Amino acid sequence: MHNISRRRFLTLTAATSGALAFGDWPDFLQRPQAGPLAYTSEPIKVGMIDPLSGPYHTSSIHDVHGATVAVDRFNKGGGVLGRPVMIIEADDASDLDTAVRAARKLIKDDHVHFLMGTFNGEVALAVAAVAKQENRLFMVTGAYVPELTGSECDSHTFVFMPNALMLSKAVTPHLVKTYGNHWFMITAETMDGRAAEQAMTDALMAEGGDVLGLLSTPFGATDFSAALAHAKSVKPDAVILNLYGWDLVHALKAYSRLELAKEQIGVGGMIGGEQIGRPLGYAGNAGIWGLIWDPKVRSESSRRFIQGVIDKYHHTPTSRCYHGYAAMTQMLEAAQRAGTTDTQAVIEALAGHEFDGLKEGRSYFRRSDHQHVQDVLVGKAYGKELGLGHYQLLAMVPGDAVASAPDQPVCRLS
Repeated sequence: MHNISRRRFLTLTAATSGALAFGDWPDFLQRPQAGPLAYTSEPIKVGMIDPLSGPYHTSSIHDVHGATVAVDRFNKGGGVLGRPVMIIEADDASDLDTAVRAARKLIKDDHVHFLMGTFNGEVALAVAAVAKQENRLFMVTGAYVPELTGSECDSHTFVFMPNALMLSKAVTPHLVKTYGNHWFMITAETMDGRAAEQAMTDALMAEGGDVLGLLSTPFGATDFSAALAHAKSVKPDAVILNLYGWDLVHALKAYSRLELAKEQIGVGGMIGGEQIGRPLGYAGNAGIWGLIWDPKVRSESSRRFIQGVIDKYHHTPTSRCYHGYAAMTQMLEAAQRAGTTDTQAVIEALAGHEFDGLKEGRSYFRRSDHQHVQDVLVGKAYGKELGLGHYQLLAMVPGDAVASAPDQPVCRLS
């Protein structure tokens, strides 16, 4: 699915939250547009590789929405280095070989300057290898497997998403406090699922808990009735869902249908968000989750971002919109600081850089491994409308509190 039109993305988007009226949007977005700016240089091209089909497709659409809003903001302000910016999209279909072909095409045929995107861990690692081989900067927006900034890190890859260790350390104390520390885990048969299972298990052990049972499900599963019925029979304090995308939506539907809450069995996991809550609706959403960003974050830059997505796509942004917007912004601002699109110069401009991450605490790319260290939010899903979003925010955990110690690096950048 290459070069999908904006109209197609708008048609596919199911999120329809009401428009909000925030003010103070920057002047260059307020003033009437007199027509396209005249550029004398070739565009700066960013290749976005995402699973635009398959179980992660809704989240991927939002990733592109956010990135497009960021690109529009730069272009309306004169571009980057006096050049317009354009996105070239590619569908990796959550498939390693498809992703590698897409990455090579974007570099060899479309001549992109930068790569960004991916959700599946295996796909992200494969694209990272291509990016390094072809000397392109790669900004990972969706994958969270620790290997990306650990044992398989490399000099050309930056990871915008908190990794599984950071997410699990933030959410586990809240799950234990609310439900208890005897868990049953349901895990997708993917690298992502296994990473979440390991991280959540380690975090639970640190809280003195134990795992009563484990069950794996195929990636893309739609029926979780048997898995949750089995979990129910074990009588855990909570069922931990190491799932994402439509797998997670379907599992939460089964949790509600089987009435596990009436049995005093909680539910939650490492990562949720508006992109999960909206397909479920307020009444169908449940549990305690790690969140990357939430529309209730009260920073000025967050407000402006929200209004930008509303103006263009007529829905409030999800955390996946946030990833696309914030990651694209940092990549393009790095090119501005470097004064060039040269890969090594932009890498140097990003490494160690502290920036506005649209949250309350510090955001920076750790120089030692290129991990984005950032606030991790924890939210409780409520069965009612909360004004802006499906979650009550329980905590905003500083990134430095959950990131691994910098004096014990696993990564050796090469």
